[in-house]
Amino acid sequence: MKKVLFVTNGMSGGGAEKILRTIIWNLDRKKFEITLCSLHEPSDYIDWPEDIKYKNIFRHNAKTWAQRLLVTFSNKLKLLVYDNFPASYFYRLFMSGIYDTEVAFIEGYSTRIVSGSTNTRSKKLAWLHTDMFKNHWSKIAYRSDQEEIECYKKFDGIYGVSKDVSCSLSKLFPSLNSTGVIYNPVDESAIVSQSKLNPELRHIKRHKFHLVSAGRLVEQKGYDRLIPIIANLIKEGYDIFLQIIGEGTQRSQLEKLISKYNLTENIELVGFKSNPYPYFVNSDVFICSSRLEGFSTVITEALILGLPVVATECAGMRELLGENSEFGIITENSDLALEQGIKTILEPETLLTYKDLAKQRGATFTLNNLISKLEECL
Repeated sequence: MKKVLFVTNGMSGGGAEKILRTIIWNLDRKKFEITLCSLHEPSDYIDWPEDIKYKNIFRHNAKTWAQRLLVTFSNKLKLLVYDNFPASYFYRLFMSGIYDTEVAFIEGYSTRIVSGSTNTRSKKLAWLHTDMFKNHWSKIAYRSDQEEIECYKKFDGIYGVSKDVSCSLSKLFPSLNSTGVIYNPVDESAIVSQSKLNPELRHIKRHKFHLVSAGRLVEQKGYDRLIPIIANLIKEGYDIFLQIIGEGTQRSQLEKLISKYNLTENIELVGFKSNPYPYFVNSDVFICSSRLEGFSTVITEALILGLPVVATECAGMRELLGENSEFGIITENSDLALEQGIKTILEPETLLTYKDLAKQRGATFTLNNLISKLEECL
């Protein structure tokens, strides 16, 4: 049995974390003994399996003042070592255990930590979830670009979640090459099953077209430009209701935009939902307004449920929706193009066509095939 360590930046409700949870739930326990190390301690372990080992680097849960004091001191010491010493020092002091395979599940901090592994015989794999060339956010985890390059050179395999993401590494750092692509596995049977549950859904019957989007309320997801687009469409006579599922730092800004355009009856910020799928199946179209993506898991989920998709051009979109928008409409990454794309898909015949094509495309991203490929890599 192989001992496998996954290192991730956090265990919150983001897309990458959801994918990691799906992977861990479905890896064969007869083949793998799994340890999950999170950079930040979660508030709880709900929805995560009980039969694996958990580690946390930076602790946050403390009840007494003495515990809080100890946790604060410990976290500051770890941060001091991380910021000022090579990754091997941090690994030696704060990471323990012997593993056959060590996976840095996301770029940035996790990748730097695993690169410092003192397990000289372990296989080390890095997993990229974003277009590194367009969104080099991971540089904040390193003391220099050269250090990041040297860290990646210590990995036996570097995989991207899409072809665009995989190629982006060599665009950013020409001396590096990725190993290949492992698409995000999605549990299609669980999604279909959960979609049949009935949450309290409001406004469903009040409008001709019900649109839905899901993601963190941050600039990257482009909701600040989607709201004015919806306002323009309503002015032109479209009877639309949009639900945005997710939480984030832009909530207050988005609420002000909704108020500014008098859209309180047309746009609802639903908040985070552990089961968003009933909202999907009660909608006509899924909208992705992102400025940047790596490989959109939520679009895969929408396709599985037969939901027509309009998406801005980002990494991975053509792999999901076809080179020529065969399975969903891909627009230029601009406000005007996205608005036109929504108009196009709301045409009755177009809507019906893409509904049939969505399910056809969703069937290609089956869980078993992708998990099998991952197990071969481990």
